[in-house]
Amino acid sequence: MNKTRIEWCDYSINPVKGLCPMACSYCYARAMYKRFKWNPEIRYIGRTKLFDEMLKIPRDKNQRIFIGSTIELFGDWVEPYWMNDIFEVVNAFSFFTFIFLTKQPENLPKWSPFPENCWVGVTAADEHFAAVGLDNLKSVDAKVKFLSVEPLLHWVDATFWGRWFKDIDWLIIGQQTPVSSKTQPEIEWIREIVKAADKAGIPVFLKDNLRSALDLLSNIPLRQEFPMPSGR
Repeated sequence: MNKTRIEWCDYSINPVKGLCPMACSYCYARAMYKRFKWNPEIRYIGRTKLFDEMLKIPRDKNQRIFIGSTIELFGDWVEPYWMNDIFEVVNAFSFFTFIFLTKQPENLPKWSPFPENCWVGVTAADEHFAAVGLDNLKSVDAKVKFLSVEPLLHWVDATFWGRWFKDIDWLIIGQQTPVSSKTQPEIEWIREIVKAADKAGIPVFLKDNLRSALDLLSNIPLRQEFPMPSGR
């Protein structure tokens, strides 16, 4: 468990460790595993250790905890009983908000309904993954459902976004890391997506790594909004 630099949560924890088999070309975690020669074996830390790690988090406010920041938890390489343990711990710490984010949205419905203190999202770097992810989210029962467009790699027109935003409660947009001029999204992409989200009344969280792009958009501030606690 770590106090995290991810702006939209307070802590991150990885109950399942190892080199993520998704092997996304832009994955910062895979690069760290290779650089520091961490153990690549997929393994579960166990329910007791996970519970103990959660006890270290202060209860003085409704902390947002991202579970699975360095590995895909909804892949076939994660044993079902591992996930059952994780959700037992989530239920035990009902005063925290737990955030799950996946690139395997087709496996989300099997875990629905999610506990009341869960926010469930899908990652989409382009239009194909956005369509697949949001289509699967329709079959998911969760307090908050969201889309994370990070990294924003490809253009999708505003008509596409408008079709789907009615089914989600929150939108995150970010740039590929490590940040460079080569990974900066097109300014118009950000403008059109934010415009469509505003039209649908969806809170928008623009990550800090978009600052250089937003400096060129005087009419779009670095908004970092959160969904309402009541969810849908």
